[in-house]
Amino acid sequence: MAVVALVGGGAGAWAHVDHQERERAEQAAVVRVDDAVGSRDADAALWGASDATVGRAVTAATREEAGAALAALAEQARATLAASEGKVADDAARQALAAVLAEADAAAATPGPSVATARRVAATLGAAHATVAQAQAEWQQAQDAAAARAARPTTPSSDGNGSSGGAATGTPPSCRTTYNGPPFYTSPATDGGDGSNGKLPPSALTAVSWDVDPRGTPYYLRNDATAALERLNVAFRARFGHDLDLDLTYRDYATQVAMREALGTIAAVPGTSSHGTGLAMDVPELPCEYGWGTPQREWLVANGPSYGWVVPSWARQNGSNPEYWHFEYRG
Repeated sequence: MAVVALVGGGAGAWAHVDHQERERAEQAAVVRVDDAVGSRDADAALWGASDATVGRAVTAATREEAGAALAALAEQARATLAASEGKVADDAARQALAAVLAEADAAAATPGPSVATARRVAATLGAAHATVAQAQAEWQQAQDAAAARAARPTTPSSDGNGSSGGAATGTPPSCRTTYNGPPFYTSPATDGGDGSNGKLPPSALTAVSWDVDPRGTPYYLRNDATAALERLNVAFRARFGHDLDLDLTYRDYATQVAMREALGTIAAVPGTSSHGTGLAMDVPELPCEYGWGTPQREWLVANGPSYGWVVPSWARQNGSNPEYWHFEYRG
Protein backbone atom coordinates (compact mmCIF):
# COMPACT_ATOMS: atom_id res chain seq x y z
CA MET A 1 0.00 0.00 0.00
CA ALA A 2 2.87 2.37 0.91
CA VAL A 3 4.56 1.57 -2.32
CA VAL A 4 1.40 2.07 -4.26
CA ALA A 5 0.75 5.32 -2.42
CA LEU A 6 4.31 6.46 -3.05
CA VAL A 7 4.05 5.57 -6.71
CA GLY A 8 0.65 7.08 -6.89
CA GLY A 9 2.01 10.26 -5.40
CA GLY A 10 4.00 10.98 -8.52
CA ALA A 11 6.73 13.62 -8.78
CA GLY A 12 5.61 15.55 -5.67
CA ALA A 13 6.40 12.62 -3.37
CA TRP A 14 9.89 12.21 -4.84
CA ALA A 15 10.56 15.89 -4.29
CA HIS A 16 9.62 15.49 -0.62
CA VAL A 17 12.12 12.62 -0.21
CA ASP A 18 14.89 14.63 -1.94
CA HIS A 19 14.31 17.59 0.42
CA GLN A 20 14.70 15.43 3.55
CA GLU A 21 17.90 13.89 2.22
CA ARG A 22 19.37 17.35 1.56
CA GLU A 23 18.57 18.47 5.11
CA ARG A 24 20.27 15.41 6.59
CA ALA A 25 23.34 15.96 4.37
CA GLU A 26 23.56 19.64 5.34
CA GLN A 27 23.33 18.79 9.05
CA ALA A 28 26.11 16.21 8.66
CA ALA A 29 28.28 18.78 6.90
CA VAL A 30 27.74 21.29 9.72
CA VAL A 31 28.77 18.66 12.27
CA ARG A 32 31.93 17.91 10.32
CA VAL A 33 32.81 21.63 10.11
CA ASP A 34 32.15 22.09 13.84
CA ASP A 35 34.36 19.09 14.57
CA ALA A 36 37.18 20.53 12.45
CA VAL A 37 36.98 23.94 14.10
CA GLY A 38 36.94 22.34 17.52
CA SER A 39 40.00 20.29 16.60
CA ARG A 40 41.93 23.40 15.50
CA ASP A 41 41.01 25.23 18.71
CA ALA A 42 42.20 22.29 20.74
CA ASP A 43 45.45 22.14 18.81
CA ALA A 44 46.01 25.88 19.32
CA ALA A 45 45.38 25.55 23.04
CA LEU A 46 47.77 22.59 23.20
CA TRP A 47 50.53 24.48 21.33
CA GLY A 48 49.99 27.55 23.51
CA ALA A 49 50.46 25.48 26.65
CA SER A 50 53.59 23.92 25.16
CA ASP A 51 55.08 27.32 24.28
CA ALA A 52 54.43 28.60 27.79
CA THR A 53 56.13 25.54 29.29
CA VAL A 54 59.19 25.97 27.06
CA GLY A 55 59.30 29.70 27.84
CA ARG A 56 59.28 29.04 31.58
CA ALA A 57 62.04 26.46 31.18
CA VAL A 58 64.22 28.85 29.16
CA THR A 59 63.67 31.66 31.66
CA ALA A 60 64.57 29.39 34.56
CA ALA A 61 67.72 28.18 32.79
CA THR A 62 68.79 31.74 31.95
CA ARG A 63 68.20 32.87 35.53
CA GLU A 64 70.18 29.92 36.85
CA GLU A 65 73.04 30.66 34.44
CA ALA A 66 73.17 34.36 35.41
CA GLY A 67 73.08 33.47 39.11
CA ALA A 68 75.90 30.94 38.72
CA ALA A 69 78.04 33.47 36.86
CA LEU A 70 77.45 36.06 39.60
CA ALA A 71 78.32 33.54 42.31
CA ALA A 72 81.59 32.56 40.58
CA LEU A 73 82.57 36.20 40.14
CA ALA A 74 81.74 36.90 43.78
CA GLU A 75 84.09 34.13 44.91
CA GLN A 76 86.92 35.58 42.80
CA ALA A 77 86.25 39.06 44.16
CA ARG A 78 86.20 37.73 47.72
CA ALA A 79 89.59 36.07 47.23
CA THR A 80 91.09 39.22 45.69
CA LEU A 81 89.68 41.37 48.51
CA ALA A 82 91.37 39.14 51.09
CA ALA A 83 94.67 38.91 49.19
CA SER A 84 94.91 42.67 48.61
CA GLU A 85 94.56 43.73 52.23
CA GLY A 86 97.42 46.11 53.00
CA LYS A 87 98.71 45.74 49.44
CA VAL A 88 97.19 48.72 47.64
CA ALA A 89 98.27 52.34 47.74
CA ASP A 90 94.71 53.57 48.35
CA ASP A 91 92.22 51.37 50.21
CA ALA A 92 89.22 53.18 48.69
CA ALA A 93 89.18 50.70 45.80
CA ARG A 94 88.95 47.77 48.22
CA GLN A 95 86.15 49.47 50.13
CA ALA A 96 84.22 49.95 46.89
CA LEU A 97 84.70 46.28 46.01
CA ALA A 98 83.46 45.21 49.46
CA ALA A 99 80.31 47.29 49.01
CA VAL A 100 79.53 45.75 45.61
CA LEU A 101 80.30 42.29 46.98
CA ALA A 102 77.71 42.84 49.73
CA GLU A 103 75.18 43.78 47.05
CA ALA A 104 76.03 40.60 45.14
CA ASP A 105 75.53 38.48 48.26
CA ALA A 106 72.15 40.14 48.85
CA ALA A 107 71.10 39.44 45.26
CA ALA A 108 72.16 35.80 45.57
CA ALA A 109 70.15 35.42 48.79
CA THR A 110 66.98 36.73 47.12
CA PRO A 111 64.72 33.86 45.90
CA GLY A 112 64.67 33.90 42.12
CA PRO A 113 66.52 37.18 41.43
CA SER A 114 65.83 38.51 37.97
CA VAL A 115 68.31 37.94 35.17
CA ALA A 116 68.64 41.71 34.70
CA THR A 117 69.54 42.20 38.38
CA ALA A 118 72.10 39.40 38.37
CA ARG A 119 73.76 40.70 35.22
CA ARG A 120 73.79 44.31 36.43
CA VAL A 121 75.41 43.39 39.75
CA ALA A 122 77.88 41.10 37.95
CA ALA A 123 78.98 43.91 35.64
CA THR A 124 79.51 46.31 38.56
CA LEU A 125 81.31 43.63 40.56
CA GLY A 126 83.57 42.77 37.64
CA ALA A 127 84.64 46.39 37.21
CA ALA A 128 85.32 46.86 40.94
CA HIS A 129 87.25 43.59 41.05
CA ALA A 130 89.43 44.64 38.10
CA THR A 131 90.21 47.98 39.79
CA VAL A 132 91.42 46.29 42.97
CA ALA A 133 93.44 43.71 41.04
CA GLN A 134 95.14 46.51 39.09
CA ALA A 135 95.82 48.49 42.28
CA GLN A 136 97.38 45.43 43.89
CA ALA A 137 99.53 44.79 40.82
CA GLU A 138 100.74 48.40 40.85
CA TRP A 139 101.53 48.18 44.56
CA GLN A 140 103.54 45.02 43.93
CA GLN A 141 105.38 46.71 41.08
CA ALA A 142 106.35 49.51 43.43
CA GLN A 143 107.63 47.01 45.98
CA ASP A 144 109.61 45.13 43.35
CA ALA A 145 111.05 48.34 41.94
CA ALA A 146 112.11 49.50 45.40
CA ALA A 147 113.71 46.13 46.09
CA ALA A 148 115.54 46.24 42.76
CA ARG A 149 116.87 49.74 43.48
CA ALA A 150 117.97 48.67 46.95
CA ALA A 151 119.81 45.71 45.43
CA ARG A 152 121.96 48.06 43.33
CA PRO A 153 124.55 49.28 45.88
CA THR A 154 126.03 51.89 43.54
CA THR A 155 122.66 53.43 42.70
CA PRO A 156 121.05 55.70 45.30
CA SER A 157 117.33 55.09 45.68
CA SER A 158 115.04 57.73 44.17
CA ASP A 159 112.24 59.01 46.36
CA GLY A 160 110.26 60.06 43.30
CA ASN A 161 110.15 63.78 43.96
CA GLY A 162 113.31 65.16 42.42
CA SER A 163 115.05 64.59 45.76
CA SER A 164 116.60 61.28 45.01
CA GLY A 165 117.85 59.70 48.17
CA GLY A 166 121.43 60.81 47.76
CA ALA A 167 121.68 61.66 51.44
CA ALA A 168 121.74 57.98 52.34
CA THR A 169 124.52 56.85 54.65
CA GLY A 170 127.75 56.21 52.77
CA THR A 171 126.85 58.26 49.71
CA PRO A 172 129.62 60.70 48.83
CA PRO A 173 128.47 64.33 49.14
CA SER A 174 129.23 64.92 45.47
CA CYS A 175 126.77 62.18 44.51
CA ARG A 176 123.86 63.36 46.64
CA THR A 177 120.77 64.70 44.96
CA THR A 178 120.94 68.18 43.57
CA TYR A 179 117.27 68.80 44.47
CA ASN A 180 116.56 70.50 47.79
CA GLY A 181 112.90 71.52 47.46
CA PRO A 182 109.72 69.98 48.88
CA PRO A 183 108.63 66.58 47.58
CA PHE A 184 106.48 66.33 44.46
CA TYR A 185 105.19 63.25 42.70
CA THR A 186 104.05 62.24 39.26
CA SER A 187 100.33 62.68 38.53
CA PRO A 188 97.63 60.21 37.51
CA ALA A 189 95.43 60.93 34.52
CA THR A 190 92.93 63.74 34.98
CA ASP A 191 89.39 62.33 35.15
CA GLY A 192 87.15 64.37 32.87
CA GLY A 193 90.16 66.22 31.50
CA ASP A 194 89.60 68.32 28.39
CA GLY A 195 92.97 67.47 26.84
CA SER A 196 94.63 70.78 27.62
CA ASN A 197 97.96 71.15 29.42
CA GLY A 198 97.72 69.41 32.81
CA LYS A 199 94.21 68.12 32.08
CA LEU A 200 94.80 64.99 30.02
CA PRO A 201 92.08 62.32 30.34
CA PRO A 202 92.85 58.62 30.96
CA SER A 203 92.31 57.82 27.27
CA ALA A 204 95.27 60.05 26.34
CA LEU A 205 97.81 58.48 28.71
CA THR A 206 99.50 55.11 29.15
CA ALA A 207 101.59 53.99 32.12
CA VAL A 208 105.10 52.63 31.61
CA SER A 209 105.34 48.94 32.40
CA TRP A 210 108.38 48.73 34.65
CA ASP A 211 108.00 51.28 37.43
CA VAL A 212 105.65 53.29 39.66
CA ASP A 213 106.47 56.10 42.05
CA PRO A 214 106.87 55.56 45.83
CA ARG A 215 103.18 56.28 46.36
CA GLY A 216 102.21 53.60 43.86
CA THR A 217 101.18 56.04 41.13
CA PRO A 218 102.12 54.77 37.67
CA TYR A 219 104.39 56.91 35.53
CA TYR A 220 102.03 58.15 32.83
CA LEU A 221 102.96 59.68 29.48
CA ARG A 222 101.01 60.36 26.32
CA ASN A 223 100.23 57.09 24.57
CA ASP A 224 102.79 57.45 21.77
CA ALA A 225 105.46 58.76 24.14
CA THR A 226 105.05 55.74 26.42
CA ALA A 227 105.31 53.33 23.49
CA ALA A 228 108.56 54.98 22.39
CA LEU A 229 109.96 55.02 25.93
CA GLU A 230 109.19 51.30 26.31
CA ARG A 231 111.43 50.63 23.30
CA LEU A 232 114.11 52.98 24.60
CA ASN A 233 114.08 51.24 27.97
CA VAL A 234 114.69 47.85 26.37
CA ALA A 235 117.86 49.21 24.78
CA PHE A 236 118.88 50.99 28.00
CA ARG A 237 118.45 47.80 30.03
CA ALA A 238 120.52 45.83 27.53
CA ARG A 239 123.32 48.40 27.92
CA PHE A 240 123.27 48.98 31.70
CA GLY A 241 121.64 45.86 33.11
CA HIS A 242 118.71 47.65 34.76
CA ASP A 243 115.63 49.63 33.78
CA LEU A 244 115.75 53.37 33.28
CA ASP A 245 115.00 55.16 36.56
CA LEU A 246 112.14 57.66 36.47
CA ASP A 247 111.36 60.52 38.79
CA LEU A 248 108.50 62.56 37.26
CA THR A 249 106.42 62.21 34.09
CA TYR A 250 102.89 63.62 33.58
CA ARG A 251 102.19 66.61 35.79
CA ASP A 252 98.59 67.76 36.20
CA TYR A 253 97.56 71.39 36.47
CA ALA A 254 97.11 71.33 40.26
CA THR A 255 100.65 70.00 40.72
CA GLN A 256 101.99 72.67 38.38
CA VAL A 257 100.33 75.32 40.55
CA ALA A 258 101.79 73.80 43.72
CA MET A 259 105.28 73.61 42.25
CA ARG A 260 105.14 77.19 41.02
CA GLU A 261 104.13 78.37 44.47
CA ALA A 262 106.86 76.32 46.16
CA LEU A 263 109.75 76.81 43.71
CA GLY A 264 109.01 80.15 42.11
CA THR A 265 110.31 80.84 38.62
CA ILE A 266 112.32 77.62 38.59
CA ALA A 267 109.02 75.88 37.85
CA ALA A 268 107.04 76.53 34.68
CA VAL A 269 104.00 78.80 34.65
CA PRO A 270 100.98 76.55 35.33
CA GLY A 271 99.45 75.41 32.07
CA THR A 272 102.73 75.70 30.13
CA SER A 273 104.83 72.85 31.55
CA SER A 274 105.98 70.26 29.02
CA HIS A 275 105.13 67.68 31.68
CA GLY A 276 101.51 68.83 31.42
CA THR A 277 101.43 67.57 27.82
CA GLY A 278 102.51 64.05 28.80
CA LEU A 279 105.59 64.46 26.60
CA ALA A 280 108.31 65.01 29.22
CA MET A 281 110.10 62.86 31.76
CA ASP A 282 112.65 63.49 34.48
CA VAL A 283 115.18 60.90 35.57
CA PRO A 284 116.35 61.17 39.21
CA GLU A 285 118.48 64.17 40.09
CA LEU A 286 121.48 62.01 40.92
CA PRO A 287 124.64 63.61 39.57
CA CYS A 288 126.74 60.45 39.81
CA GLU A 289 124.18 58.34 37.95
CA TYR A 290 122.43 60.62 35.43
CA GLY A 291 124.41 63.86 35.80
CA TRP A 292 126.56 65.67 33.24
CA GLY A 293 129.09 63.34 31.66
CA THR A 294 127.81 60.12 33.26
CA PRO A 295 127.63 57.01 31.02
CA GLN A 296 123.85 56.82 31.47
CA ARG A 297 123.18 60.39 30.42
CA GLU A 298 125.65 60.28 27.55
CA TRP A 299 123.94 57.13 26.29
CA LEU A 300 120.49 58.72 26.58
CA VAL A 301 121.62 61.86 24.76
CA ALA A 302 123.20 59.80 21.97
CA ASN A 303 120.52 57.13 21.59
CA GLY A 304 117.33 58.82 22.77
CA PRO A 305 116.65 60.66 19.47
CA SER A 306 116.40 57.30 17.67
CA TYR A 307 113.33 56.69 19.80
CA GLY A 308 112.01 60.26 19.64
CA TRP A 309 113.39 61.31 23.06
CA VAL A 310 115.66 64.37 23.06
CA VAL A 311 117.15 67.01 25.34
CA PRO A 312 115.59 70.42 24.56
CA SER A 313 118.14 73.17 23.92
CA TRP A 314 117.21 75.10 27.07
CA ALA A 315 117.97 72.06 29.29
CA ARG A 316 121.44 71.39 27.89
CA GLN A 317 124.55 72.15 29.93
CA ASN A 318 125.03 75.44 28.09
CA GLY A 319 121.29 76.17 27.80
CA SER A 320 119.21 78.85 29.47
CA ASN A 321 118.03 76.52 32.25
CA PRO A 322 120.36 73.48 32.47
CA GLU A 323 118.59 70.34 33.70
CA TYR A 324 120.52 67.12 33.19
CA TRP A 325 117.52 65.11 34.30
CA HIS A 326 114.98 66.42 31.76
CA PHE A 327 114.04 64.78 28.43
CA GLU A 328 111.17 65.38 26.01
CA TYR A 329 109.44 63.29 23.36
CA ARG A 330 109.35 64.87 19.92
CA GLY A 331 108.36 61.82 17.88
